[in-house]
Amino acid sequence: MNGFLNLLKPPGMSSGAAVAVIKRLTGERTGHAGTLDPEAAGVLPIMIGRATRLLDYFTDHSKSYAAEIAFAGATDTQDAQGTVIEKAHGVPSRAEIEAALSAFRGTILQRPPAYSALKKDGVPLYRLARAGQTVETQARETEIRALTLGEKTGGDGYMLYVDCGGGTYIRTLCHDIGQALHAPAHMRFLLRTRHGRFDIQSAVTVEEALAAGETGSLEKLLLPLDFPLQGLPALYVPPAYWKAARNGAKLPLPLMPDLMEGRRCRVYADGALCGVAKRSENALRFEVGLMGGEG
Repeated sequence: MNGFLNLLKPPGMSSGAAVAVIKRLTGERTGHAGTLDPEAAGVLPIMIGRATRLLDYFTDHSKSYAAEIAFAGATDTQDAQGTVIEKAHGVPSRAEIEAALSAFRGTILQRPPAYSALKKDGVPLYRLARAGQTVETQARETEIRALTLGEKTGGDGYMLYVDCGGGTYIRTLCHDIGQALHAPAHMRFLLRTRHGRFDIQSAVTVEEALAAGETGSLEKLLLPLDFPLQGLPALYVPPAYWKAARNGAKLPLPLMPDLMEGRRCRVYADGALCGVAKRSENALRFEVGLMGGEG
């Protein structure tokens, strides 16, 4: 069984636990793309079988989120699971928030939270933070492609709708917006609605995956191996090169002469994806093969 399961992760389940459920159902090697915090929900692409070899070749790492920003105080984890470290000073008006959001659109600098899965000397930062160690993170660029203020929620919250590049922390965005408004805030709710080509409209719940596993129909829910690779040009090799492509052997450059040096392409033989090749030294050399000589 090889492919991608567009899973709708529920709140309260870690990304690792979600992967473990699918691994038990399939008996295959599994992994996930784009970690979601346990209390967050939404789209979590699960890689099954040979799909686990393709994470580095996703051509769209952009993401979309619906988040609730709560002007109820800042927390040490920047979300509702943390301890309040700065008390609320009141709720800004919609006009004040709208004005502040302009500074957070486009390419911005963001300092990853201390409570995150980023590692220092091989140790996740959240473990160091929980051990009481002071963790300093370096600010880095991230892209906020769209940021829209939504409806008011309760007495102290608003919905935010975000389209962003990979590596963006939405809880940090909520925290930083609060700091800019001098109104301490944290993220109270998070739903990822899209990860690249994987969107929430076509996502499968854990319950649906379990039911499909019981009836032996889980494979019908999988997306093909090339689903997240559509941004790479495709090479359909002629029959004379099918065996070489299936074995991941070097292919002659004239098969795809317009591919620039260092660029990658998807390679197909007889309609099946064989892997990803890269132009290097006037040849097409496989970086990852998916067939291992099959056929």
